[in-house]
Amino acid sequence: MSRIVIVGGGPAGYEAALVAAQLDADVTLVEDTGAGGACVLSDCVPSKTFIASSTAMTSIQRAEGLGVMAENITVDAGAVHDRVKLLALQQSADICAKLLKVGVEYVTGRAKLLGRSGDFSHRVHIVPSAGEPYEVEADVVLLATGASPRILRDARPDGRRVLTWRQVYDLETLPEKLIVVGSGVTGAEFASAYLAMGVDVTLVSSREHVLPHEDVDAAQAIESVFAERGMTIIPNARAMRVAAEGDGVVVALADGRELTGSHALMTVGSVPNTAGLGLSEAGVALGPGGFITTDRVSRTNVNGVYAAGDVTGVHMLASVAAMQGRIAMWHALGEAVKPLQLQTVAANVFTNPELATVGATQADVDSGRVPARTVTLPLEGNARAKMSGHVDGFVKLFCRPASGLVVGGVIVAPKASELILPVSLAIEHHLTVAQLAQTITIYPSFSGSLAEAARQLMQHEFH
Repeated sequence: MSRIVIVGGGPAGYEAALVAAQLDADVTLVEDTGAGGACVLSDCVPSKTFIASSTAMTSIQRAEGLGVMAENITVDAGAVHDRVKLLALQQSADICAKLLKVGVEYVTGRAKLLGRSGDFSHRVHIVPSAGEPYEVEADVVLLATGASPRILRDARPDGRRVLTWRQVYDLETLPEKLIVVGSGVTGAEFASAYLAMGVDVTLVSSREHVLPHEDVDAAQAIESVFAERGMTIIPNARAMRVAAEGDGVVVALADGRELTGSHALMTVGSVPNTAGLGLSEAGVALGPGGFITTDRVSRTNVNGVYAAGDVTGVHMLASVAAMQGRIAMWHALGEAVKPLQLQTVAANVFTNPELATVGATQADVDSGRVPARTVTLPLEGNARAKMSGHVDGFVKLFCRPASGLVVGGVIVAPKASELILPVSLAIEHHLTVAQLAQTITIYPSFSGSLAEAARQLMQHEFH
């Protein structure tokens, strides 16, 4: 029986453990924060739960435009934060129960590599939170320790006024005036959520537009919604210093301007959790940014040592982390395995409206890297969107010029994270716009715009 030690219990770690147990391996999973790791306890699950509350507020506000009275609605920050923490703990408990049920040995604590104890075995030093440290020998080790918020030298969080996204749930009240530093996915999501909750939000972007790595049309659509709803956006600005002063914060920009607010939220990226893993002693190579280097089946440069999830810096998404972990175990335990395919990975930004993408991008098409035709349909022409008052956004499809094969898509809409699936399926299974167009959709529905976009691209094939 193969002995597997997994260090880290986030999506990469626990999904890997479930696969390894299914394949009858002897599995030990070591995690210091709780089953599900930071993803479940302080990052993805809490943030999306928080965003769900803000979405409810947006729905209430929109109801007035639909003829429904929705006055004097306020947010109980304590209740929202309590719900966030409760759901995170419940999800963590569910994951732990699932691991124990399939026979995984779950250890609360830390672990590190000590090096080889032979040609095919690795020594792992485990330090449980309760009990004495001990060593085990493993045939395979998976490193899945995730990443943590990047901390700037002159913008150190204090948990009270200057915050990381993991600290906002400890506030007793909502910020009166929030300055969000960083306009990537995390910054945009929290800025959107707080704005919906009635907070005065200023978003500091180091680029010309928010969400600089997303589809340009989509990012501009999101930015327009932000501005229309009252958010202050400061483009091409770099925060040089962020500090608590008195009952508020001061954010000093590189151009000499100073912004004042009640709180500052730092969303300036993540750094891999590699400290204390014994990587240098074991000879595990690191790449740019200090992330662990892996191939498409999650192998590091050391035989028998795999890595998965945010610690590798590969598409830092929970869905990708989980697949990396599964692939690692399938490969290590001799199963047939398909290397990680990133071209069909869908990603979503949980702003309001949401922004979902998959496959080829507008930048790919504009640069000539991917030959494609495209159609963009504004949501304002969709009957369901009009009925519900959700007219901000669009559906965009890309297909091959000759064959009509679907190669990419962008959706800005409510629940875009759900609407993107048909496009992902089309790309994964090599469907054409004709096949998508000939699929009957419900009327009225948001998904009808996908079929309509496909029909318009299909028409181009015959002209």
